[in-house]
Amino acid sequence: MIFSSTWLRSFRVLLFPFSLVYGLMVVVRNYFYDKKLIKSIEFNFPIICVGNLAVGGTGKSPLVEYLLRILNYQFKVATLSRGYKRKTRGYILANEHTTALDIGDEPMQFHIKFPEVAVAVGEERVFAIPQLLFDREDIDLIILDDAFQHRAVQAGFNILLTDSNDLFTRDFFLPSGDLRDARSSYKRADVIIVTKCRQDFSTAEKKRTINEIKPLPHQHVFFTGIHYGAPYHITSHAIKHMSCQTEVLLVCGIANPEPLKKYLQEITKSYESMLFSDHHIFRIDDLHEIKRRFEKFKSPDRIILTTEKDAVRLIKFSHELDHIPLYVLPIETTFLFNEANRFNSLIVTFIKGFANKN
Repeated sequence: MIFSSTWLRSFRVLLFPFSLVYGLMVVVRNYFYDKKLIKSIEFNFPIICVGNLAVGGTGKSPLVEYLLRILNYQFKVATLSRGYKRKTRGYILANEHTTALDIGDEPMQFHIKFPEVAVAVGEERVFAIPQLLFDREDIDLIILDDAFQHRAVQAGFNILLTDSNDLFTRDFFLPSGDLRDARSSYKRADVIIVTKCRQDFSTAEKKRTINEIKPLPHQHVFFTGIHYGAPYHITSHAIKHMSCQTEVLLVCGIANPEPLKKYLQEITKSYESMLFSDHHIFRIDDLHEIKRRFEKFKSPDRIILTTEKDAVRLIKFSHELDHIPLYVLPIETTFLFNEANRFNSLIVTFIKGFANKN
């Protein structure tokens, strides 16, 4: 059954009482942490946390990849994630035999794209961090992926992301809204990044957004957009250049596919989409249905397109993908208003400053 977005919004309004209960629990929990009634563990080691206040896609993975690109050439970097929807439990450090089922799709994506980075997962970061430091004594810093709301570990530097189309200031607690943490928790961030901005995002819009967020004096606010690269074949890695003649079957299981759909609408002749739940584990039946849908396309310039996150969950069918035009669309974070260097400097200064203190 298909429900309209208006119906879904109306239904979520009915869940408002549950949001009040959930919100009260979050506020009480944060109060206990703020008053040190529940203690956070702080490690004598540079740790950068990347996260958000809401559920759904705000661009955390592209931002982590951006950090890996700018830091990897001068530091030994590690990432630590929860490993959402993996088929294992406990602490795991990725190796050459690791799959997405072992560590989750996003950590696997980091592992594939940055093989020199130590990629680990663990639900309990308090225990996973010491184990990671024991396993990799050479690392200089750890990036915590999606950990802002998990206060058991106090990171030395916190980066908070918020979608430009759905700022945390306009949101409310789950389930009637998307917030999993209180709006006031933004005050714990050192940097706030407004993500998924249009490339023509104006200085006037920038000023209005900053005024709405109301950053504290010590906080830095940045604005980023999405840059899509050239699609590459999932097994051969051959490059495909899409054009206004290309017909696309979009296959993805991500939290927010709307920016991707808008991009395809702008640059291709037409597209259809097969949308799955976020972190969907693809089955062979899914692959057969994808093939069946694609066979209906009649254009000579036709492809199946998926995201890098989905590709790590589809590659297990590699023996069936060699002769299918299934392409992967890479994505990168780009900083607006020529502020990439300022952001990079803040990160490097934190890491080097931490080293100088010790």
